Amino acid sequence: MAMKEIRAYIQPHKLNQLTLALMEIPDFPGMSVMDCEGFGRERTEHIQDYKPFLAKKRIEIFAPEHLVETIFQTVMKVARSGHHGDGKVYIVEAVAGGRISTGERDADLG
Repeated sequence: MAMKEIRAYIQPHKLNQLTLALMEIPDFPGMSVMDCEGFGRERTEHIQDYKPFLAKKRIEIFAPEHLVETIFQTVMKVARSGHHGDGKVYIVEAVAGGRISTGERDADLG
């Protein structure tokens, strides 16, 4: 089964709402969440201690092909506030993967 990664960088205050929406998707495979910082085209400028980085949540979801568009559209809809800095979402090809606890690899994963 072809797998893809949906990788999103979102505003921290959108995480709970997004998590609940994703969990509504039948057979949602789960996700990992990390704290991160970064900046894009829109940068903030502080007078003291200039720091262009903004706090974000990085979300990684590895999903079978048939769920990718639904997950992508859910992230796009729920994480959007309409303001600059809402974040980004990417779909990335997953070349290989395996479940460490069972030794299952690639096509066996679901």
